[in-house]
Amino acid sequence: MSFELTVLGSNAALPSFGRHLSAQILNVDSSLFLIDCGEGTQIRMMDFKIKMNKIERVFISHLHGDHILGLAGLIMTLGLQGRSKPLYIYSPSGLERIIDVQLDGNYAFPVHFIVTDTRKKGLLFENKSVEVFSIPLLHRVPCNGFLFVQKTKSPNMRKDKITEYKIPYNKIIEIKNGADFLTQKGQVIPNSELTVIPAPPLKYAYCSDTAYFKEIIPMVKGVDLLYHEATFMHDLLDKAVKTMHSTARQAAEIARRAEVKKLLLGHFSARYKNLSPLLDEAKLVFENTLLSVEGLTLSI
Repeated sequence: MSFELTVLGSNAALPSFGRHLSAQILNVDSSLFLIDCGEGTQIRMMDFKIKMNKIERVFISHLHGDHILGLAGLIMTLGLQGRSKPLYIYSPSGLERIIDVQLDGNYAFPVHFIVTDTRKKGLLFENKSVEVFSIPLLHRVPCNGFLFVQKTKSPNMRKDKITEYKIPYNKIIEIKNGADFLTQKGQVIPNSELTVIPAPPLKYAYCSDTAYFKEIIPMVKGVDLLYHEATFMHDLLDKAVKTMHSTARQAAEIARRAEVKKLLLGHFSARYKNLSPLLDEAKLVFENTLLSVEGLTLSI
């Protein structure tokens, strides 16, 4: 099963130093989810050979321009490419009106807008592979992050035991659902001998624009990868507080307290040409930290 994240844009507010505005692609079992869609997103998808017509759902954290101004252009491009299947867009209230104005209400294919509740965690979508939840964040406008949780898989059959006990095919589903197996000689083979417990479900949390907000810690507890904004270094804490953003140190503190496995910093201020100091600052608190490098693909 694929569970891969590709960074498309990593900057805050302004594109600069070759960095673009917020956007990511999460590939779950070949289903593509676009997370935020700043200006230039479709260009970055072409740069990194992302098949944009395979995008099934779009998750928008909030309505600031650096997170949404690439969306109307993307919808137009998909229409020009002949898309006919629906596109589902999840966001705080107001996005549909913004896109309608930009496109004059003309859509070449069905586009469905689903309004998220930014005040609490809630299930937004699920299929056979993944569940997607909203996470409330603390910003100047209604804002939510997203938690992607892989569905728990059934235990795997041990092929050697299928052969050893001559287990018929029509019994395999029962065994994977927890049943023991009765041989032709009347011997009961316990389920634990026949199956292998699958790996724990993978989890990815995306926390875009937010002030330091300890309330999200239990919601992202133990995730395999946490993306958390790090707009400023900690010497600009006053500015971070005023603009309701976070510092690299604060992002690392959230990761440490939530006991996540890996932290990915992003949403960098255009004042920083060199991002190494932000990484160094975070690593003093949480060692397993990476920078959002555009084009980077991480297997979660």
